[in-house]
Amino acid sequence: MKFTEKAWKIFNQSIQDYHVKDDVNQKINNPYPQDSLEHLLYLKNWIDTVQWHLEDLIRDENIDPIEALRLKRWIDKSNQERTDRVENLDSWFLNKYKDVQILPDAKINTESPAWAIDRLSILSLKIYHMKAEVERPDAGQEHKESCQKKLDVLQQQYVDLSTAIEELLEDYLAGKKYMKVYKQMKMYNDDELNPVLYKSKK
Repeated sequence: MKFTEKAWKIFNQSIQDYHVKDDVNQKINNPYPQDSLEHLLYLKNWIDTVQWHLEDLIRDENIDPIEALRLKRWIDKSNQERTDRVENLDSWFLNKYKDVQILPDAKINTESPAWAIDRLSILSLKIYHMKAEVERPDAGQEHKESCQKKLDVLQQQYVDLSTAIEELLEDYLAGKKYMKVYKQMKMYNDDELNPVLYKSKK
């Protein structure tokens, strides 16, 4: 099974598991062994899925301001967790290709494989929720047809993105491209880098 096929299957498993209760407060029940790649992929998508629904909740125009602030802080924390898991995944790829002989004319890619897979995880959520709109019982025909057109584009995007990721992984394996990973170094959560946070410590 290709890497993207495995990832896509796990992402959709995570989404289906979440929607059994469809509750942002539910606890994750990751079915894969702690140190496995599958565990990391499932966790990555679970974080994305919960955040997807947090983003929905915070857009309620009638939301209580205190609740909105709580959700915003939660989303900030989720963004950091998402970035950490992407970096974990890139570490896995770095280890996988560490012994590959890099060709003299090898090139670097615009993004690391894990950030491309991050987009694949988000795409799985877009497809799931757009399909739900197409099948929504209370929606009108015009809405369903509009959403079906969008769903068709998203499904084509899945084909294109998976193909691009597989080609990138093949290039790494052949030494035609090399990995160079930069940590995201997010500043807003760091009490040593965010001026609002470090000033409040004084």
